[in-house]
Amino acid sequence: MASPHDIIIRPIITEKSNKLTTESTYVFEVKRDANKIEIAKAVEALFKVTVMDVNTMNVPGKLKRQGRSEGRTPAWKKAIVTLKDGDRIPLFEGA
Repeated sequence: MASPHDIIIRPIITEKSNKLTTESTYVFEVKRDANKIEIAKAVEALFKVTVMDVNTMNVPGKLKRQGRSEGRTPAWKKAIVTLKDGDRIPLFEGA
């Protein structure tokens, strides 16, 4: 199994994800081939919290143009992690 730092790439900090933090729900960008069990174990190991539920989604890359050139942004995977009531991740508190 990969280390927790390899599975969790970065937190997603947007207006919508900030509203979810009041419900003990946090959003992360994760490794594309990570499954829900690996994501839950990685969050528990990194932040010392109890994970209740993990929802994942694959986000497709977008088509981008610059002049006549055309390309795509890379596809990535998003995980929405719900924690046990009362658990918090302090990383998101200052955002």
